[in-house]
Amino acid sequence: MSALSEGLTQIVIPLASLVGIGFALLQWFLVSRVKLLSQDSSNGYKQKLIESDEEEEGINNLEISSKCTEIQHAISVGANSFLFTEYKYLGIFMCVFGAIIFLFLGSVKGFSTKSEPCTYSQGNTCKPALANAIFSTIAFLLGALTSVLSGYLGMKIATYANARTTLEARKGVGKAFITAFRSGAVMGFLLAANGLLVLYVSINLFKLYYGDDWEGLYESITGYGLGGSSMALFGRVGGGIYTKAADVGADLVGKVERNIPEDDPRNPAVIADNVGDNVGDIAGMGSDLFGSYAESSCAALFVASISSFGISHEFTAMSYPLLISSMGIVVCLITTLFATDLFEIKKVSDIEPSLKRQLLISTVLMTAGIAVVSFFALPSEFTLFNFGTEKEVKNWHLFFCVAIGLWAGLIIGYTTEYYTSNAYSPVQDVADACRTGAATNVIFGLALGYKSVIIPIFAIAIAIYVSFSLAAMYGIAVAALGMLSTIATGLAIDAYGPISDNAGGIAEMAGMSHKIRERTDALDAAGNTTAAIGKGFAIGSAALVSLALFGAYVSRAGIKTVDVLTPKAFIGLIVGAMLPYWFSAMTMKSVGSAALKMVEEVRRQFNTIPGLMEGRVKPDYANCVKISTDASLREMIPPGALVMLTPLIVGTLFGVETLAGVLAGALVSGVQVAISASNTGGAWDNAKKYIEAGVSEHAKSLGPKGSECHKAAVIGDTIGDPLKDTSGPSLNILIKLMAVESLVFAPFFAAHGGFLFKFI
Repeated sequence: MSALSEGLTQIVIPLASLVGIGFALLQWFLVSRVKLLSQDSSNGYKQKLIESDEEEEGINNLEISSKCTEIQHAISVGANSFLFTEYKYLGIFMCVFGAIIFLFLGSVKGFSTKSEPCTYSQGNTCKPALANAIFSTIAFLLGALTSVLSGYLGMKIATYANARTTLEARKGVGKAFITAFRSGAVMGFLLAANGLLVLYVSINLFKLYYGDDWEGLYESITGYGLGGSSMALFGRVGGGIYTKAADVGADLVGKVERNIPEDDPRNPAVIADNVGDNVGDIAGMGSDLFGSYAESSCAALFVASISSFGISHEFTAMSYPLLISSMGIVVCLITTLFATDLFEIKKVSDIEPSLKRQLLISTVLMTAGIAVVSFFALPSEFTLFNFGTEKEVKNWHLFFCVAIGLWAGLIIGYTTEYYTSNAYSPVQDVADACRTGAATNVIFGLALGYKSVIIPIFAIAIAIYVSFSLAAMYGIAVAALGMLSTIATGLAIDAYGPISDNAGGIAEMAGMSHKIRERTDALDAAGNTTAAIGKGFAIGSAALVSLALFGAYVSRAGIKTVDVLTPKAFIGLIVGAMLPYWFSAMTMKSVGSAALKMVEEVRRQFNTIPGLMEGRVKPDYANCVKISTDASLREMIPPGALVMLTPLIVGTLFGVETLAGVLAGALVSGVQVAISASNTGGAWDNAKKYIEAGVSEHAKSLGPKGSECHKAAVIGDTIGDPLKDTSGPSLNILIKLMAVESLVFAPFFAAHGGFLFKFI
């Protein structure tokens, strides 16, 4: 028996969620104290700022504050408009795909309402297949709505905080850092707490119907992970195409052709570029990490439900994944105080160490937290399902599984930082390669990306071996959960980047002094690296999550072993390994074609609007926002369809063994492509910023802005944009989404799959 009673477990999990939501609201309140009192000028009110005594001298504060408010409003309207249009499309998709889940799973037993023998609990009867179809569909819709809510709340917070960060930068870099970081924390804690609370409530509501049939209950809960990830896919791809079309258009015409600064208000694509940071890097990333969290929880819960926990109905031990997430919220809350209250940022060089310290502190504290949960929530000995056999496991085995996932995440984070931060030699070497033009910059950047794959893959491989040896597939699922247990801190660090980027853009557009822009640039450069670290976490956790889901799928589909020497499995393996390249080709081409339209529009405005280059008239920002919106919504459908339809087609036509091969191939190939793409793009971006900042003697020798070296760096950065913000981050969703979809549809594929092979 567990030391923690069921009654106490039922209190601890929702309490941790409510603490997380409360802390997020407190951070929101603290950010809102940076007053930006603006009301729509059409109502006759004048936009103004409540000023501070510490502001910079010699600046017309009221005028600048008005400009900041106006720009913030334009970015917020653009982001809202895009997300509402995207969510209309996604609403239709949710209804259609929900119907597909119901029809496929309901038809397994011909929509029978009779109870049937359990698959794993021999001698017991379970609820009918029709119930599984209904509840899986409900779980899918709940997951999809929570994912959409996570992305939308993140976008609202980011657009609320960007101008406030700009205004705080006038008082010093420390004040601006705290505003940006607190805003990121709002998103991190809301997402972690909402994800946990909705999952906990869903399990308890589903239990009212399922009663003692935990096998059916937790099988239907896997739909929650599918809903979360399917929304994340469209959010990441759609948002990624939007942001990079605008970014590439703004950079190529503005910086390379017209030689004007980044975020210059004369550039027609500048508002679309800043909107893109919010819909791609914030809303897309929020949905993505929520999807990983939901899937790792669902994979662990499903494997536990067919093990001794589920069969003997031990609720506390069964809720181990949820208790780990609850402990994660508490640990992240303490960690956040180190950045906002205990350590003060006094100079620019303190920013990056402070963010890195967040990772380390949360990992150390969480290791202790995992030990507490493992020894109080789990029996000292129990058995876990291991592909048809039972594996004897002790509670300290699971402690090591979760801890190794957690520390593997830290290693991936620090490796990513080494390869993408301009404080270290890899990025400086890429910057140096710009001396001889864009070609050598591109060659060095690609080499850096490929090399950056090595250490993360070893970290993932060791985590897989240790966790599987100790606790079979359940060990891998909780290792993934360990990597995501500090998701609130990870998201706070990640969201901080785009907020700082927007703050810099607003400072440039509002005509603030060079000193302010230097401060926001320093925040942004650190944010680029932390965004790369966040992507590293997302990709690493996706590898572990999809392997755990793969194991659950193999168990549910009744496959004894996946033998790659059989032609059915091998053809799946080789096709699966190809899918990340096909998907990347589609997303890269989508960004390219959308960027082409953007470049043509920006050139047209510069050539045909008199006085635009002189700054006498405003460009037509709205037209560029419309181009990005239309292109991204149109172009996100084919890559999304590829991912969503592949498991359905392969499972139905070729059967469960071929689909197992496809999942394994996509996992092995997708992780490598995703890491290299994300890190290559991040390195090119920071190589450009290294030259622009000109802090060291080496950097000064390559600059200044507008030099040939700088132009070569801008071209590298432009090539890297779709790699790091569209293709790379979307690939981790591809590998886990295909796995969770296969698990949800496994009963149908096991009963009716392999249609083609029956005729051959």
